[in-house]
Amino acid sequence: MAEPGADGVRLRSALGTLDGPLRFLLLSSFLIPLGSFMVLPFMSVFLHERLGMGLGAVGVVLALASLVQFSGGIVGGAVAERIGLRRTMLWALVIRTAGFVGLLLTLLWPPLAVAALLLTCCGAALYLPANKAYLVHGVDDARRPAFLSAGNAALNAGMAVGPLIAGPFVLSRPGWLFLAVTALFVLVTAGHTRLPETSGDSRPAPAETGRGLLAGVTVLPFAANALAFYLYFHFQHYLAVYAVERASSEFYSLVLLLCFTLVIVVQPLAADRIRRMPYGTALTAGFLLLGAGLAVLAVGTRAALPAGGALITLGDILLFLKNDLEALRRSTRSDAVVFGQQRLAAGLGACASGLLGGQLYGLGERVGHTEWFWLLAAAQCLLLPPVLLAFRDRGTPRPTLKPQPTTSEGASSTHDTDGRVPGR
Repeated sequence: MAEPGADGVRLRSALGTLDGPLRFLLLSSFLIPLGSFMVLPFMSVFLHERLGMGLGAVGVVLALASLVQFSGGIVGGAVAERIGLRRTMLWALVIRTAGFVGLLLTLLWPPLAVAALLLTCCGAALYLPANKAYLVHGVDDARRPAFLSAGNAALNAGMAVGPLIAGPFVLSRPGWLFLAVTALFVLVTAGHTRLPETSGDSRPAPAETGRGLLAGVTVLPFAANALAFYLYFHFQHYLAVYAVERASSEFYSLVLLLCFTLVIVVQPLAADRIRRMPYGTALTAGFLLLGAGLAVLAVGTRAALPAGGALITLGDILLFLKNDLEALRRSTRSDAVVFGQQRLAAGLGACASGLLGGQLYGLGERVGHTEWFWLLAAAQCLLLPPVLLAFRDRGTPRPTLKPQPTTSEGASSTHDTDGRVPGR
């Protein structure tokens, strides 16, 4: 049995090895979603009320944007494998900054809005696989969970704070809001130009980079990630209308804040335990937590909403991190490609949830029993995971990479080019 606080000690020990470039990357992992979520959560309101777009058209635009942002990650991973992590992040930020400039210009020419939104999503699709791969480049398996969970915590912190800052201004002063977000992205992009280039050790040989985007995909973690996102996005897509109807929009915001806080606090502390947990146990526990949370939501009371949200969030903390770690362990492809493949799985799951879940929630609404929607989703958490056994594959654990000495970009011959000392 671990001593109380042992997880925190291990976390601090692992994160204590972070160098300057990686600390900046973690800061960026907060600032980028902070800026993005000052704008993107309000796009439905902005497109409908400010630009006069019909709700049907708004729904199609947002569905397409989500699909691009998630599933486009597989292209981002392949690009990073070919041109390098730092260069991919820079191009992604340039594209995303251009998207926010486009949103600013929509105030003068509204038809530009859809193209600008899709441009920001393309930038996000390119950036995240390279960001995660840079964060764990040359890191041993024992410290990878701490680094990944710290990045996830920073991401969720930015997602939580962004809407709180921007809410009062998105309709009253959208020009100033878009200008501030654009300036923030310009500064973050400039900072990324100072990052050291990573060595080529984590990228395959040129002959391997010509393989297809799905070549070497780890089938079980890919399928498990798609299913986890499919079930989780029942909560993400449809809790708003369910909670506002039974409580208020303010109460719904508090539920989301609770969920973000759990990810920020719990995942880094639990990262090492999640790493050591057998994969089958993690899948079972994660899907049971998701199912329990969805079933609790069916109660529909004010107490049930945060309780269900907390259980679902604990399930997603376990499943999302463990699936990424298992995919990295089994795959022989570069880290960036692995993360891109996992993002594709997430996009497919989220898209399926939007298409099927919307029909089911609409049916429940028509018959006056929307709680059935949550019970049906909970039942799927029990019935669908066993299907994953059909995709069981042994996989080949990736070889441990040993960073090689280099003098690139001014680094000394005793340091890896991403600033880490070999063997640390």
